[in-house]
Amino acid sequence: MSNKATPGLILIGLALATSAVGQAPDWRRVGNAAIDLELAGLATGPVDRVWFSPAGDRLLIRVTRASAIKTFETNDFDQWSAASANTIAPAIPEGRSINLPENGAQVRNPAGLTPRVYAFGRFVYRSDNSGKNWDNLTAFHGLSIIGDGLRDLAVSPANEDEIVVAGSAGIFRSMDGGKSWSSLNESLPNLPWARIRNLPEGTQGAQLELPGTMVIEWQPGERQAWRPAYNGDAASELIYRQILSDNRGAAVTALALREPYVYTGMADGRIIVSADRAITWQPDTRIGQSGAVTAFWVDPSDPRIALAVLASLPHGAEGIPARVLHTIDGGLSWDDISANLPDVTVRGITADPAGSAIYIATDQGVFFARTNLNVLSVTAASWTAVTGLPPVAATDVKLDSGAIQLWVALEGYGMYQAMAPHRAGDPRLISSAGLIARAAAPGTLFSIEGARVNSANAGGLAVPILAATDNSSQIQIPFEVRGDSLALAIDGPGGARVLSSVPLVSTAPAIQLDPRDGAPLLLDADNGVLLDAMHPAHSRTRVQILATGLGRVQPAWPTGLPAPADSPHTVAAPVRALIDRSPAQVTRAILAPGYVGMYLVEIEIPNIVNYGPAELYIEVDGQPSNRVRVYIEP
Repeated sequence: MSNKATPGLILIGLALATSAVGQAPDWRRVGNAAIDLELAGLATGPVDRVWFSPAGDRLLIRVTRASAIKTFETNDFDQWSAASANTIAPAIPEGRSINLPENGAQVRNPAGLTPRVYAFGRFVYRSDNSGKNWDNLTAFHGLSIIGDGLRDLAVSPANEDEIVVAGSAGIFRSMDGGKSWSSLNESLPNLPWARIRNLPEGTQGAQLELPGTMVIEWQPGERQAWRPAYNGDAASELIYRQILSDNRGAAVTALALREPYVYTGMADGRIIVSADRAITWQPDTRIGQSGAVTAFWVDPSDPRIALAVLASLPHGAEGIPARVLHTIDGGLSWDDISANLPDVTVRGITADPAGSAIYIATDQGVFFARTNLNVLSVTAASWTAVTGLPPVAATDVKLDSGAIQLWVALEGYGMYQAMAPHRAGDPRLISSAGLIARAAAPGTLFSIEGARVNSANAGGLAVPILAATDNSSQIQIPFEVRGDSLALAIDGPGGARVLSSVPLVSTAPAIQLDPRDGAPLLLDADNGVLLDAMHPAHSRTRVQILATGLGRVQPAWPTGLPAPADSPHTVAAPVRALIDRSPAQVTRAILAPGYVGMYLVEIEIPNIVNYGPAELYIEVDGQPSNRVRVYIEP
């Protein structure tokens, strides 16, 4: 795929990024299912078994997940697909060897009469004399280059030099008897069960917490794999949960802290809450016969209001157990709002009190309901499935700070993002740069999320509609607008209405982001290539920054028209650029030729000593933009 930018492509991407058709959100995948653990290739989640077809032209694997056992196959050793439902892994072969290379190692023999023997334990070994002597094939500085927890090894029936190993880091293959290794994980949908730790913000990317509190991050501009990231909250929470578990004699499976409340959920379905920072604890609560408490959501503005979700259990005469609970008194009492929810295990929950919306992640996907969270339910909530996602278990859900974008973690696949379905018909004005609430400046690009807009005006000025779908419209704030606030009147299929006002300032700079993964729209000035981790900038070269909100220009330019290429219109206010908080030379700051509402700030990358990812932002008339990440090489 080309990485070269064109004005039309970027404008369409920004305008239609959050479109939805009917009730199915337009989901965008964030990242892939591979992790860079600095092994012999990209890693993924654990694989239990691996075996070849009798002819050696097909490879099959078995994966055990929290929700089910999955079997995948490949015949090109690149792309994976689900194997037939009746596929059964063969019996583990009995290996023959004179000696073992390490205690407890398992042995695999190639087909036919050959002295070649393979074995695996902590490492992978090969012997060419029936096991008298062994060569370690995967050790490097005391570590395994294909990861730990090796679980199976298969030798191709067609070639004794071709071996494939399954372990905690996925699948690795050697075609030369273990002298070199490659990964088969890049396209395998086997990312482990994950909890959403953080959403993209500034130079930080999306973060997932894997089992064992390992946190991985898909950094802005990343194109290859998730990478380990430090997250102190994950480590602290694990320690706190362990302390509480030891004190109570039962595992604490869910924890939420919102001053001064501490919500804890147990593996046996009990919920214990403290209203005074864990100094004292209320009596424990259990609603019927339920499974483990898996997650909490606590209202950020009122910690007495909370939701809890639980795993399912085999049910009997009492019917399906409670899976979603609601409290408005800090856990003194809980109301079961599971209602018509199918018999599912719920793993994650998020909510928007203002929109009376709840989303849950279950082993049957994502479900959505509306209910007033400020009062106990008078009528039962009605749950509906959120469509459009791959048919696998959802492990977590999270709304952004404006409750506009919904993020979902899917077992095996990673993260997906879309406009939250409850926003349809409830339009909000947000910046097109990052899809967040932001002050408006003359000429700024904005998105109206939740409605198709046919016409709009601000202070009597017509506001151009640049693009529109059923649930999203892109507009440009007129250059001529005046005042301290902006109240936008819109008209669409739902009728006329006035949106909540936003502050109006002279400049509100924002670097445009790719709505798919939060990568900043930075271009190499010489060839127009979009810069990212795979295409870094270089010292002493020019980089073009696409931004919005830089205010008025000289000479003035009409609202709603693409900027001309032959006569630059310069930003009126002074513009600075900073890389790791050190000034970079700004060579020009103009309306971006061929774009509407977009600005182009061109800078020269200085001769930097510390190469790699760097923080970049611009200032216009003293107002800073969002921070983004730029990758720099010599």
